[in-house]
Amino acid sequence: MPAESPIIIVGAGMAGLTCAVYLKQAGIDALLLEASDGVGGRVRTDIVDGFLLDRGFQILLTAYPEAKRLLNYSSLDLQLFRSGALIRHREPNASAEWMKLLNPFQEPLSVIQTLTSPVGTIADKIRIVELLRRTQSLTISELFAQTPTTTFALLHEMGFSDQLIERFFRPFFGGVFLEDALLTSSNFFEFCFRMFFVGDAAVPARGIGAIAEQLANRLTPGQIRLNSPVAQIDGQRIQLVSGETLSARAIVLAVDAAQAARLLHRSVPAERGFTHTTCTYFAASQSPNTQKLLMLNTQRSSAVHNIAVMSDIAPAYAPAGQSLVSVSTQGLELVDEVALTLHIRRELSEWFGADVQQWRHLKTYHIPHALPAYGPEAVHQPLQLSATLYQCGDQTAYPSLNAAMQTGREVAELISR
Repeated sequence: MPAESPIIIVGAGMAGLTCAVYLKQAGIDALLLEASDGVGGRVRTDIVDGFLLDRGFQILLTAYPEAKRLLNYSSLDLQLFRSGALIRHREPNASAEWMKLLNPFQEPLSVIQTLTSPVGTIADKIRIVELLRRTQSLTISELFAQTPTTTFALLHEMGFSDQLIERFFRPFFGGVFLEDALLTSSNFFEFCFRMFFVGDAAVPARGIGAIAEQLANRLTPGQIRLNSPVAQIDGQRIQLVSGETLSARAIVLAVDAAQAARLLHRSVPAERGFTHTTCTYFAASQSPNTQKLLMLNTQRSSAVHNIAVMSDIAPAYAPAGQSLVSVSTQGLELVDEVALTLHIRRELSEWFGADVQQWRHLKTYHIPHALPAYGPEAVHQPLQLSATLYQCGDQTAYPSLNAAMQTGREVAELISR
């Protein structure tokens, strides 16, 4: 006879952990089966030579409703980025210049600097306030209920100049969406814009993986089985790769779209259904820029798209006397790690000088299925697939930590009814 559990959740990423925590609050001890050696899915942190390396550049937006509802921000000891960006731009046949765009709602003294910044026109800055007012006037469900277009089309419809789109919106939100064409749904753009402006961008003091660990610690140790990949699902039975069979009253798939398709014997989504990103980490003897701002490159054909000095935000990310530099490159489906590292060094030597050649390469994370693609045609998926089968995760809604947690909670509520 197969072993029985009331609820089995396949996948201990943020959606699965959230579902399990809410089920526990309802008096149901679900069993989580995780294929890897740790919880969190994409939300994990490794320790390499004393450095904390998140698996890809990640931030927590403190305004996320689901995060505020479930996470204990105080115990995460959140460390905050400044609200804005430092932008490196080069016109043809000209030397590169740095431009700064700050959020005057969080740094009121920056209002004059922001208004006179060459990132965009005065009219652009006024339209940003209009966009903020527009996104705040609707509930989140109303934001997503609008008839969507692409982000690029919406920005043009609102009258933003090409200058601001190319110097800010494309490099900043291209980095958020992991696609530079800004083909992502305008509804999701408006949601993200609101979250960035009304809250903070932060990381836990001990790495992004602390978020998943906090949820795992609310469960009993026996509720999570690591290194337990699932081979197939047959009704209310689960067969593990090891050959073990488990049965449950209900099964929750909390895995990405590709894994869910394999387990349900459906067609696996094409690669265009996902966005790709690569994060390269370097150890430096000192920070190349201590302003606690995300650095953006408007030349999106470069190897360097976005840079963050993580140890300036959260000092524990690096050993004393050293700095941790995170370099993001998006859109690469295949990566030659050595060639990419050399390319990044060459480009950043132009940015910061010869000291870059002394930076030590720590690790490269290539994440081919970083986020589900979310264009205007995207349709939110049902969370209940049958009387005994459920699914949750950002691939069922929109690509964010908030959606992963929201759908995990909603599935728990469906089951506990």
